[in-house]
Amino acid sequence: MASHFSGVLQLTDLDDFITPSQECVKPVKVEKKQGRSVAKIQIEDDGSYFQVQQDGQRQKLEKAKITLNDCLACSGCITSAESVLITQQSHEELYRVLRHNKQQVISSEQKVVVVSVSPQSRASLAAHYGLGSSDVARRLTSFLKNLGVHHVFDTGFSRTFSLLESQREFLERFNRKDEDKKALPMLASACPGWICYAEKTHGEFIIPYISTTRSPQQMMGSVVKGYFATQTGVSPQMIYHVTVMPCYDKKLEASRPDFYLSEFETREVDCVITSGEVLKMLEEENVSLRDVEPAPLDTMFSKTCGEELLSHEGSGSGGYLHHIYKHAAKQLFGVEIEELAYKTIKNKDFQEVTLEKDGTVLLRFAAVYGFRNIQNLVQKLKRGKSPYHFVEVMACPSGCLNGGGQLKPSSDQSSKELLQQVEELYRAERTSTPEEDTQVAELYHSWFESFGEEKARQLLHTQYHAVQKNTNGLSIKW
Repeated sequence: MASHFSGVLQLTDLDDFITPSQECVKPVKVEKKQGRSVAKIQIEDDGSYFQVQQDGQRQKLEKAKITLNDCLACSGCITSAESVLITQQSHEELYRVLRHNKQQVISSEQKVVVVSVSPQSRASLAAHYGLGSSDVARRLTSFLKNLGVHHVFDTGFSRTFSLLESQREFLERFNRKDEDKKALPMLASACPGWICYAEKTHGEFIIPYISTTRSPQQMMGSVVKGYFATQTGVSPQMIYHVTVMPCYDKKLEASRPDFYLSEFETREVDCVITSGEVLKMLEEENVSLRDVEPAPLDTMFSKTCGEELLSHEGSGSGGYLHHIYKHAAKQLFGVEIEELAYKTIKNKDFQEVTLEKDGTVLLRFAAVYGFRNIQNLVQKLKRGKSPYHFVEVMACPSGCLNGGGQLKPSSDQSSKELLQQVEELYRAERTSTPEEDTQVAELYHSWFESFGEEKARQLLHTQYHAVQKNTNGLSIKW
């Protein structure tokens, strides 16, 4: 399973929270006192643990269960004999919930199953089946509802929230940059692989630079377990929320304690499955999306369906640089930007865009993808040499469209050809400007703002935590 996670996690040995490695070991105590007697712990060749009493009696100890949540906050696992349990983050768990629902005679005891699908995953499935991205959305909606899913939403909606809130956060940081030396550059936070790397490797130094705005996945979690639950009169713990994402790292993000609703004892996103796992479900059901009858698209705002899916301009990783740059240029300097002129630095995964006036740089943004480029960015920050105001940071080379959870190329197709096809399908949908989304504006005013500023911030933002490692996680062999 570890090989599916982003290169940033694997290259830094941070994937030790997926399967055990030398970086993922805390030695067990050889002896422990029990009253007056002393029991010894014995490790067998097969990795089994036995507690041996003074009289020679042996008792086999059960393996500790380590979850993704345990690992996010830990610098070493409990023992060397365990594998991380990710059953709660798999399509098998979705099937279990759907089977449980069918067994419940009383409808009030059934979970309301909600699936939120990312645009990147739609594009990946569209390339595989030779369909359009919006067509995939309708056919996937039909397939999932035939399995027992109640609602299927598009995370393009929640991404609009993330973009708008990122714009606001950037302006706030820019205006206090003279008082706060770590207000800028603002580093994008939508990539959980990058966030895990930052927290575990650079901790307190890097965290102040990272945007606190929630990713589209967790913004959707907030909306589904909050607004949608209220609108439908369903308690959040009775909603089972699944997201379909282009990378395995999103499973880690959903497992963060910050996104757990203690009051209702439920996560905002209960399960994350990848584009590849959706294909596995289709294959297990012996179904091709080409043969599925399309269904109307769901919406949270009315009982009418069939709305057009809209995309956002900019990169296939959400377009954060694009939208924040245009917004900042207009709001801060009164400059209307039509097209962004990117300049490639070092390689195609490190690009800059600059706004100048009379020879003075007003704004300098960058898109930095992949581990090598991220390392360079961090080192520049540490040396005080970073010239940027904002950086769109993504763990995967080429960004989210090339995530580790996306579908793999066929035998007669190269990875480059597939990625190009996915990009074309992703960009084929009509683009929308976040500021012009009336439904999002309505929700801002009718729901988020009704809670007051502090509560609204909790629903729209998050926080990060430095994790101290006991071992060197940067022993990389190039």
